[in-house]
Amino acid sequence: MMLGVLLDMRLGEATRWHPLVGFGNLAIRIEKKLNTGGSRIVRGAVAWMLIVLPLVLVAWLLTFWLAQFDLLLAFGVHALLLYFGLGLRSLRDHTLPIAHALMDGDLSQARLLTARIVSRDTTQAQEADLAKAGVESLLENGNDAVFGTLFWFVLAGGPGVVLFRFANTLDAMWGYRTQRFNEFGRVAARIDDVLNFIPARLTALSYAVLGNAKQAWQCWRVQAPAWSSPNAGPVMSAGAGALGISLGGAAIYDGEVEQRPPLGIGPAAAGKDIARAWRLVVLTTVLWLALICIAAVIAGVVHA
Repeated sequence: MMLGVLLDMRLGEATRWHPLVGFGNLAIRIEKKLNTGGSRIVRGAVAWMLIVLPLVLVAWLLTFWLAQFDLLLAFGVHALLLYFGLGLRSLRDHTLPIAHALMDGDLSQARLLTARIVSRDTTQAQEADLAKAGVESLLENGNDAVFGTLFWFVLAGGPGVVLFRFANTLDAMWGYRTQRFNEFGRVAARIDDVLNFIPARLTALSYAVLGNAKQAWQCWRVQAPAWSSPNAGPVMSAGAGALGISLGGAAIYDGEVEQRPPLGIGPAAAGKDIARAWRLVVLTTVLWLALICIAAVIAGVVHA
């Protein structure tokens, strides 16, 4: 686990032959073939199983087989699978430049950078809108790209990472309430909700412990139920409360203003708060690694 995290922070995302990119291209082709009428919910479930389950099985068979012959090589494969599944450095590389642009007063550059990581319209966005988008992306994707991945690695090693990240990717691609995906992507969305249920709450708890715990708990309890996502609500509300800033509210999607439930307590987010949110994600990563390593040592002692 430590090796996988270190590889991610040292190398960042693979620029060529990234498994998630290849998986996304495969998902696009499968969706075009199967999302064509009939019972779209059933078709979406079949598509999910056709794409995810064989790849998880391959990862499990590979690591299981290697463990019988070469533990060191199996160790390396587990770490490599975790590296490909993590997005800690990617979060930093995509969000801190937004903070720097905002603090330098370069609004046009901040708009361009923010548009690369969120689906909302940023063409007329002001500093508070861009800072809000950056912080929200960090808090939510801290769970999806880092802590949920670590959680499933602890439970099931490299194959657990493959399961979680591919399920999360399909939710990001298909889990929309549009005419095209409302039924076809429903199973993908529900599976992601289930896989993320415990990691999201552990992430929210970690944000609270490392920030303003009282405010984080208050926001989590009061604001999270208003969000349509059962997992994003706790993560972002607790994170906003821990940081002592206000998120949520109005955002423009496809030319229309969407009023989202409020998140957090305090002043509106500013450029410097993106850096604060990044530090919270890093501290949470350190906390998780420390606790997991301590638990592993205790388990080893007990087992011995």
